[in-house]
Amino acid sequence: MSTNNGGRALGIASVATLLTITACGGDGDGDAPGDSGAQEGPQTLTVWHYQSEDAQVELMDTYAEEFEAQRDDVTVENVYVPYDQMNSRLVNAAGAGEGPDVAFFNGAETSIIALGGALTPINDYWDSFDDADLVQESVLHQIDGDIYAVQGYVNLLGLWYNAEILDELGEEPPTTIDELESAMGAAEEAGYRGITLTGLPNSQGEWQAYPWLTAAGFSYESPDEEALVEALTRAETWVDEGWLSQEAVTWDQTVPFQEWASGDTAFAVNGNWQRGNAEADADFDYGVAPLPLGESGGVYLGGEGQGIGVNSENPDLAWDYLESTLLDAEGQLHALEIVGSLPSRSDSAEDDLVTEDEILSAFSETVTELGANYPDTVLPPEAVGDVQVSMAQAWSAVIGKQSSPEEAAAEAMATLESLLEQ
Repeated sequence: MSTNNGGRALGIASVATLLTITACGGDGDGDAPGDSGAQEGPQTLTVWHYQSEDAQVELMDTYAEEFEAQRDDVTVENVYVPYDQMNSRLVNAAGAGEGPDVAFFNGAETSIIALGGALTPINDYWDSFDDADLVQESVLHQIDGDIYAVQGYVNLLGLWYNAEILDELGEEPPTTIDELESAMGAAEEAGYRGITLTGLPNSQGEWQAYPWLTAAGFSYESPDEEALVEALTRAETWVDEGWLSQEAVTWDQTVPFQEWASGDTAFAVNGNWQRGNAEADADFDYGVAPLPLGESGGVYLGGEGQGIGVNSENPDLAWDYLESTLLDAEGQLHALEIVGSLPSRSDSAEDDLVTEDEILSAFSETVTELGANYPDTVLPPEAVGDVQVSMAQAWSAVIGKQSSPEEAAAEAMATLESLLEQ
């Protein structure tokens, strides 16, 4: 149930409204980035990012100030690049022999940037990083064995629940899918709605479908059509029983949370970035539980990836910045306090700021037990986008009653087979 944890936790509640995305930052206008490179004597470390909300900018400034305090010969230059221009500017700058020392970007798009020649592998740095074993392996972004990015924090999905509805129905937060469906059925019989999520036929849809696909035993490593049919049949059942609205095929991740926050829906599949919206809009007691997925289930760990620009004149300094800020135990707590993102280090996840907070602890438990690379590491980098759209289209077609689970699964499997051969 939602509680006021006092102390440092208050900082999260006041700024989490600014965390409005799943795996990446917002967009906006900004100046074009310039050339980068080390200088003789005092050095300038150039960091490109797309963080535009006040709290996000505060986090970037905090990292810059702390690193400058550690290295009095270094000035950190944070350069804003609009989100929808980041990938192309990184690749174009790399081709011109320019670019940043450090880049923040959508972690899910690491392959696009790395294959475009904009990032340098960080294997040697990672191998010599004393705390590497404390960082979740599922936040490393690799291509053919080379590490190109790591996430200093993560954003992910959980099961938000209306505690007052569950109390009225005599239900507990579910720990299995059967318990979830039983609670949704009871909610529907009592005049409430069961669950909200997104069924968009794009990457957002695949992001929210993935936990339920894997819970049914489906994986990209060993795609099984029967498991896919099982997962899609479950979604069809939720619609047929009146637990999930067909309108979900038009909802991004913002709308279903607004629907849940209105107070007449038992559950919402949504992320930690919605905490501020919950505190502002949900006029009822609520809580978060890990998605009840079973042993085979997985939840994508989204968030910004951090990498070293291929043309950095001082990659050692760039790595020093990453190791001293985003990959540092205290640095990860800055991300938690300022923007509400979860630590990717196991020791940071054990801080009181996480464990004594009923909302954050549920998400943190998911990171440890169910966290999965986003995107799935078995997908060929050049096929990631097409795979996500293909699976999302199947998910959306079933929720929207445009296809049967069998038809949608067969079409997705045919597309997937051709994509995985790349």
